[in-house]
Amino acid sequence: MEIARIKSITEYHRFRGLPKPEHSLISLVDYSQLEFSEDSKVVNLVMDFYSIALKRDIGAKLHYGQQIYDFDEGLMSFLAPGQVLRIEKDPGSSDSGSGYLLQIHPDFLWGFSLAKQIKKYSFFDYSVHEALFLSGREETVILTIFENIRQEYNANIDSFSQGLIVSQIELLLKYCERFYNRQFMTRKISSHQMLTKVENFLNSYFSAEEQSEGGLITVNKVADAMNVSSDYLSSMLKQLTGKNAQEHIHQKLIEKAKEKLSTTYLPVSEIDYALGFEHPQSFSKLFKIKTNVSPLEFRKSFN
Repeated sequence: MEIARIKSITEYHRFRGLPKPEHSLISLVDYSQLEFSEDSKVVNLVMDFYSIALKRDIGAKLHYGQQIYDFDEGLMSFLAPGQVLRIEKDPGSSDSGSGYLLQIHPDFLWGFSLAKQIKKYSFFDYSVHEALFLSGREETVILTIFENIRQEYNANIDSFSQGLIVSQIELLLKYCERFYNRQFMTRKISSHQMLTKVENFLNSYFSAEEQSEGGLITVNKVADAMNVSSDYLSSMLKQLTGKNAQEHIHQKLIEKAKEKLSTTYLPVSEIDYALGFEHPQSFSKLFKIKTNVSPLEFRKSFN
């Protein structure tokens, strides 16, 4: 897969045939200005800046696991620096579309608290198929913020401009975090199906005879099996159950350990190995943190 590296926002504008940006560290583009070349339907990009997109009429269906979504609502996606963006034009579709593409170089946030805080917004690490689908009311809120940024972006830059734009970006991210939480709840059928799949996968994993050969189960292993990103999986589980993916794994692991300790005479060293631990002390430490007793103390309580 050939990947084009875009190091600056100015370079991206040049790559897409857009006018030079008003500011070298931030850009706000109307999606209707973006065009695909006639001979290229697939583009793979890695960009050294953040991208936040809101678009309607995308000319493509989005695949989420084995499901296909084709929504009329506004769709948002988020990319952090260094992620691969795959743009694939739907055959026969036009280049028409509406919305905004906001690009922010990390240096633009330098000196503001958002420079560090932006990393807490886990949706920048979601896959493209884990996009945010907005209701009509939510889209109006987001478009208003984009319009505020656009007005400040196109105005004469003064000493207040950067701070005002950063404030609007922060407001945008906070609303998107709220709307993602709403999405997890309103799509309960899909979310609960995912929860069931996670439970079944963990049950199967810990029931396997040679489970230790796979090593200690990780969030990435579960996410890969669910065909979602680890951050999206954790956020969804946290919203549904109050526990993130790692906590779900630990809960299932401790349940299995309790079962083996109470129903078998296997040495603790064999149990922790069977569960994927390389070092017995790691298993004992986790078990005590979760249960307030050591594995041996737990076993003695059944004798």
